[in-house]
This record gives sequence, structure tokens and C-alpha cells, in this order.
Amino acid sequence: MENIKVINYFIEEIVNNKNLDAANEIVSEDFIEHVPFPGQKQGREGLKSVLNSMFTGFPDMHWTVDEQISEGEKVVTRFTWTGTHQGDFMGIPATNKSVEVWGVVIDVVKNGWFSESRIIMDTVGLLTQLGVMS
Repeated sequence: MENIKVINYFIEEIVNNKNLDAANEIVSEDFIEHVPFPGQKQGREGLKSVLNSMFTGFPDMHWTVDEQISEGEKVVTRFTWTGTHQGDFMGIPATNKSVEVWGVVIDVVKNGWFSESRIIMDTVGLLTQLGVMS
């Protein structure tokens, strides 16, 4: 349960409240993203940078936890996020379209630190909703 609390704090405080400074409290400095966004660097700063780009593109982004399972150091979260594309995101100028995106993320919490992540997100669905793909 402690590991789920770390991940839920990450989702609520850092993602939903857009408080990137709080990442310094729970994200390991040598954080590993096993499935990085294009151009994402490793480490805590790389994670903060990719989140900031998502916040720029979708300033009203909000994550909802649909289901969670924890075993050992791993926390698996099935999630949905919603937002309005109001700024540049991955080179795509604002469309002002609302999106709803599903995903699953496998996170690792070691000694109370969010240390690793593997995120699988419906990127094709996101690009289709933005009108970039048909």
C-alpha cells in the first residue's frame, strides 16, 4: 500500500496539480523511463521536462486512476487522462480539441522513491482526436 501512496501522490500532486517541484520529494534523481517520449532524457529532470511539455500542450490535463494493482516494488495503474489541446505538443500546434486518452503504466517504487516507469498510452487515439491522424 505504501508504494500505491507514492504513485497516487505523483498523480495527484505532480500531474493533476502541476506541481513539478514536488517531484524532488518522491522521484529518484536517476529515474528510468523504459518507454520514453521522443526526445525524453532519463532522470528526474527528464521526467519533469516531458511533464512540462504535456502541461504546455494540455494545461487542463487531469488523470483519473481507473484500476491499480501493487505487488512488491511494482505498481500497475490503468488510467484515463483528459485535457484540451491549448498549446504546442510534440510539434503539433494547439487545436483547442478535447481529448480522452487511456493507458497503463508499470511503475517501480524502491525505498519510497519513484524509480522506474513503463507507460503504454493510446497515442494513436490521441493523434486521431487531435485531427493529426485519420
